[in-house]
Amino acid sequence: MNAKTIVFAIILLIQGVFSCEIKAQTEDETHGYLIKIGDRAPDFATTLDNGTLLKLSDQVGKVVMIQFTASWCGVCRKEMPFIESEIWQVLKNKDFVLIGIDRDEPIEKVKEFAQQTQITYPLGLDPEAEIFSKFAQKDAGVTRNVIVDRQGKIIYLTRLFNRKEFDAMKKVIIEEVSKN
Repeated sequence: MNAKTIVFAIILLIQGVFSCEIKAQTEDETHGYLIKIGDRAPDFATTLDNGTLLKLSDQVGKVVMIQFTASWCGVCRKEMPFIESEIWQVLKNKDFVLIGIDRDEPIEKVKEFAQQTQITYPLGLDPEAEIFSKFAQKDAGVTRNVIVDRQGKIIYLTRLFNRKEFDAMKKVIIEEVSKN
């Protein structure tokens, strides 16, 4: 890589981080969500980065965390290691499903993103942000998390990465997984 390519890549990365932050500052109190706590989570199917098909409605009976993400989002990159170590590694062998939904990127980019962030939880493809637009306004930003209970109802929503909110979300997930 030459110096011009490296500078261009850095500029694109900075613009991606900045656009995540601008969206957060301009969205109203719903944070761009089309759904709310208590709603049934919209069903979707996605092809995971390992090639398998996952359908949300097939996960009834398990607690589900849907993380909307993208490789260009700096806030996502900041949050993902915490999701990996504090949620996924703790709960992956329980009645818990974690799906990262990568917004509108090809499989090669998604796999590279998982490798760069050192996550082991599955990432699903979301061509043209069709899944994302069932949950939030299509032009709303990522990162955001949707927690779904065993019956398919939404029990928690987050937007961006805030440590206090993340810890509250984690508590809700652990309590929900512990019910049975």
